[in-house]
Amino acid sequence: MTLTKQDLDGPLGRPCELDIAGMEHSNEKEETMLQSLAGGETFGPVESSKKPTGRLIMHSMAMFGREFCYAVEAAFVTPVLLSVGLPKNLYSLVWLISPILGFVLQPVVGSASDHCTSGWGKRRPYILGLGVLMLVGMTLYLNGDTVVSALVVDRGTKKTWAIVITMLGVVLFDFAADFIDGPIKAYLFDVCSHEDKEKGLHYHALLTGLGGALGYLTGAIDWGHTVLGKYLRSEFQVMYFYAALVFLICLTVHLCSIPETSLPNIKVESKVLLTVANPYQYGSIEKVTNGYFKSGYNEIQLLSQQRKSTEKESIQVQRQMTLKSLLKALLNMPSHYRCLCVSHLMGWTAFLSNMLFFTDFMGQIVFNGDPYAPHNSTAYMTYERGVEIGCWGMCINAISSSLYSYLQKALLPYIGLKGLYFIGYLLFGLGTGFIGLFPRVYSTLALCSLFGVMSSTLYTIPFNLIAEYHREEENQKRGADEDHNRGKGIDCAALTCMVQLAQIIVGVGLGFLVSAAGSVVVIVISASAIALLGCCFVAFFVRFVEESNK
Repeated sequence: MTLTKQDLDGPLGRPCELDIAGMEHSNEKEETMLQSLAGGETFGPVESSKKPTGRLIMHSMAMFGREFCYAVEAAFVTPVLLSVGLPKNLYSLVWLISPILGFVLQPVVGSASDHCTSGWGKRRPYILGLGVLMLVGMTLYLNGDTVVSALVVDRGTKKTWAIVITMLGVVLFDFAADFIDGPIKAYLFDVCSHEDKEKGLHYHALLTGLGGALGYLTGAIDWGHTVLGKYLRSEFQVMYFYAALVFLICLTVHLCSIPETSLPNIKVESKVLLTVANPYQYGSIEKVTNGYFKSGYNEIQLLSQQRKSTEKESIQVQRQMTLKSLLKALLNMPSHYRCLCVSHLMGWTAFLSNMLFFTDFMGQIVFNGDPYAPHNSTAYMTYERGVEIGCWGMCINAISSSLYSYLQKALLPYIGLKGLYFIGYLLFGLGTGFIGLFPRVYSTLALCSLFGVMSSTLYTIPFNLIAEYHREEENQKRGADEDHNRGKGIDCAALTCMVQLAQIIVGVGLGFLVSAAGSVVVIVISASAIALLGCCFVAFFVRFVEESNK
């Protein structure tokens, strides 16, 4: 039997073509697999798979534990500092050291996490380290006085060491608790699709509010007469036990929530393999066969050369990530990122101005108490009553923050991110303005719910916008040289830096305002003015992706 040329070109096709087609199909599968492993950041907008709701809630547990510890600090740090005899002239130093350190180091750590080559992932090693620092700080400021009393006999030395240990604990805790927010957000952005990022941020806001509410309620209970209080002999130790237990559980759940992909195996291996375009081509049997063997030999050489050059470039990029180049990357960030940072700074300045002095405002202005009166006087007891009611107002703020985070999801399709951002600033500005002008107990407590609107807005909308900006850049396939040293970690860190900068502004500026005006009412009025100014800034200067894509 003689086979003709037509028989070879028949339904079975040419043998070499079948082999080549199979090789190309295998090559396409390999390329797709590598792209999916790469997480989309290096090779284009490859979306991650949809994450179960349970995993997103597990990821958000870190925010629950962090806010629970924050509430414990807010309730007990002032009594602790007073109990160890901290001089009044050192109060401002305690609150300024942590935000100054955070403002300087936050972008450095954010960028370092972008280039982290740990086998455990880019973000989780930093989250674990900061979580340990939070526990160390909380241990020092809630137990430092007890430990020093047990170890030091001399009274003067004991007081000095108690002040030093307590101050160190407060600074460490604030530094780590403020710091940890950036890596947590970047971790969410790395492992989730765009829809899951929005969903995850809403769960973050929900559990942040619940954690704060539970922390304030736990702090409001008189633990001295309970079995645990009698066993541990101090209310501070009881609160440390609960806060440490809650935070450890939440941190463990968070770190086990969603696996990260190790960086080194992706950036070098997949970049090298995907650089080799399909070397196989159609043609005569002789051409394809010779071409196959030649390309196979050349491919081995090319892979070896490109692997060395790619590894060299990767090492060079990480060596170049100095503080100077990092600051340059921050200063040269696109204008819409810069505007978002400015609006975030204005929002946090207004929010912190009100929240840090709210209980004092309740005690002095709403209840007409006097914090400087003798402790057995009616004026001082009235002031303490106002502070207690102010704590319940903070609890209302935390609960409303959780509820509004769900309302945001319902409002988002109708008014978009711009409407949510604008409304958050507007309601807070109007609410604080009414509190300052009409300081009444029940109206003030009712308006505390608007603080939760602002809190939920600050924790979600700016990070949603960061995710939108990154998604837009990936879709447009912008050049790598433009934002070579920037990543999701450094952008989240830049936003979080605004919180520290706001703390510095509040710590330095509000003292002068109170001294000049002679009343803490000026703080609430200032917070209202800054929020309304930020509302205008959001409307006219912050860029929203959905508008530019219409």
